[in-house]
Amino acid sequence: MAELSTLASLGTLPELARQLSGLGGCTHPVRLDGHRTEYDIDTATGEIGTVLHHLDSATLPAGHLLVRCNNRRATRCAACAEVYRRDTYPLITAGLRGGKGTPDQVATHPRVFATFTAPGFGPVHNRRTDGRPCRCGTHHDQDDSVLGTPLGPDRYDYEAAVLWNAHAGALWRRFSIYLRREVAKRAGLTQRTFRDHARISFAKVAEYQKRGAVHFHAVIRLDGPEGGDTPPPAWATAELLTDAIRAAATAARIDGPEIDGRAYTFAFGRQLDVRTIRSADFDGGQELTERAVAAYIAKYATKGAETATGALDRPLKFAAELAQLDISDHARRLIRTAWALGARKDLEHLRLRAWAHMLGFRGHFSTKSRRYSTTLGALRTARADWRRAQTAPPVPQDSDSTLILAHWVFAGTGLSAAESWLAASLEPAIGTEGEPTWTTVTTS
Repeated sequence: MAELSTLASLGTLPELARQLSGLGGCTHPVRLDGHRTEYDIDTATGEIGTVLHHLDSATLPAGHLLVRCNNRRATRCAACAEVYRRDTYPLITAGLRGGKGTPDQVATHPRVFATFTAPGFGPVHNRRTDGRPCRCGTHHDQDDSVLGTPLGPDRYDYEAAVLWNAHAGALWRRFSIYLRREVAKRAGLTQRTFRDHARISFAKVAEYQKRGAVHFHAVIRLDGPEGGDTPPPAWATAELLTDAIRAAATAARIDGPEIDGRAYTFAFGRQLDVRTIRSADFDGGQELTERAVAAYIAKYATKGAETATGALDRPLKFAAELAQLDISDHARRLIRTAWALGARKDLEHLRLRAWAHMLGFRGHFSTKSRRYSTTLGALRTARADWRRAQTAPPVPQDSDSTLILAHWVFAGTGLSAAESWLAASLEPAIGTEGEPTWTTVTTS
């Protein structure tokens, strides 16, 4: 209250409110010290003219330039995670029906939605689809906290579970290589000539199962030789693509380390779901649609191990921290196993201690091939350009060019108590579906 009173007496409270409103609800912004100046430049002589715009962090109400944290985790910053999710949706949709620089004809290309699961590491509490009880004899509710936890923790293979997560990204890369081979074989082509006839594009997202094992959801599309800009050959069908995916997923293997005489080899689990994506938006629930796939992938793009298993959403500094954390026993054992394995010299390349909070997984959660669709960077740049156009003063018509000189240094993160209180009072309106109604500006 004292800080708010001081701001009010200085008359800077309205300006601070406007600065905070520009964060769009971000609760952990990055604070920067520095300045940015735009000069008018005469391109004929190279002379620097008048100052068009000058920004100094010291003159801002918060005393710093505040920049959104852009954290994709909903548990760390709900506002920035929501922007990430809303950016992921058009990115996936563009690869399914076109837009954002992707041709509309991709909607006619063979496309499937595939889910790749992890192998088993020991029996866990689950909800059976056939209506029978769990092995423990209980019909678990959907929100039962024991779901995904081992029936016998001492018999669960925690070491293999952590190492699987650490090698999941490499296994996906191996699968993508095998998939091209399998499609080429079914088309009667060699691997070298395949690229002259077709190209495989994909977008995938990683999700943690309740047991803490990573699995992948992927949109896989079969295009012509130049990607979405060219039609696929006549032999390219969703059925051929589905058959090739199943064969490649079965064949893909990654050799892991040898620990205490045990040699590890990793492969996908037996549960593999591959379904053709249809173009219709509304179909009575009988077919998998573009809209359903994009929404499903976007939802998981903002979740990590902490959402599914009750683990952590930030790295550990010391193993002793685990004793003080309010996390599940299963998550604690997974993290402790990753920490212990991370001390081995032969596993240094896996960086298991740095990624112990992610249960060993260190890959990007949302990835795509180059020609699938637009990029998150392009969407963010378009939004930043739009915001800059709304706030920056107009450039004089007779200006030939501009020179921008800027220097920024890190000054911290987060908001003060008064800033947090004021930011909370400026939260955006909630829409009919319980989500913020911010506008995401993207390229068309």
